Order: sequence, then C-alpha cells, then structure tokens
Amino acid sequence: MVRTQIQLPEHLYREVKKIASERELSLAELTRRGLEYVVSVYLPKEGSKTEKWMLPESIDLGGAPLVSESDWRELANESMPAHVKRTGKAKKQ
Repeated sequence: MVRTQIQLPEHLYREVKKIASERELSLAELTRRGLEYVVSVYLPKEGSKTEKWMLPESIDLGGAPLVSESDWRELANESMPAHVKRTGKAKKQ
C-alpha cells in the first residue's frame, strides 16, 4: 500500500468520521472504499475503446437567411428595444 496525505475541510472531516464510526470502519477504510467507487464510475475499464468526442456534422435546414450577411454586424450591435423582455442578468461593467 501507498501512504498519502490529504487535506479536508473541517465540516467534511467531521461528517466522514461520523459515517466511519457509525459503520465501525476506520477513516482509511472508508476513504479507500470511496475512492474505489469513484474509480469504478469515472475511469474507463481496461481494454475498452473510448472514442474521441467530436461535434456532430451540420445539417442543412434549407431556407434563406432572414438578414443579409452585410447587415448582421449592425443588427448584432443594436441595443435591444425596451419592449423586449431580457432573460438572464446583464453583466455590470
């Protein structure tokens, strides 16, 4: 076995010690079991083929643009009309 040190926030340490005590386990054993679970969930199994994720191919939806390409920049920089409700929060500058 390998010895290591970790740092935990106080609240997490108290909770983990409580769980270990309730299950009559050492903190080390509870930590090993927790790490074994994380490894089983997040790491691919040996020998498995993982494919590199790529963007899906684009789909032509047809139709004509609503605005000419030369007008995009101007429209994108216009302020939003007052009657249009904004969604989300604006960033403060």
